[in-house]
Amino acid sequence: MLVLQWPISSIPDYEAIVALETALIDALPDGSQIDGHDAGSGEMNIFISTDRPAQVFDQLKGRLLAHDLFSDVRAGYREATENEYAILWPPGLRSFTVS
Repeated sequence: MLVLQWPISSIPDYEAIVALETALIDALPDGSQIDGHDAGSGEMNIFISTDRPAQVFDQLKGRLLAHDLFSDVRAGYREATENEYAILWPPGLRSFTVS
């Protein structure tokens, strides 16, 4: 499971990320799919089911840049059977959790 995460503090932020989710659906490679989103505790998450989280994140970077949301994105992934997330982005991030 790949998770794209942003801080969220208002409805316009939420609407921008939902619009991005729609754009990402078209950019996903075969074998990957959007598995929904959620918002709460000051964050917005988009969940992507994939067996190749690092490669999929690299492929989605262009769409993130096009929507001006790349500067705030955090990305992490975990195996379905695991609880801990591995950090993909940004470099130097020390912790990644989903509330």
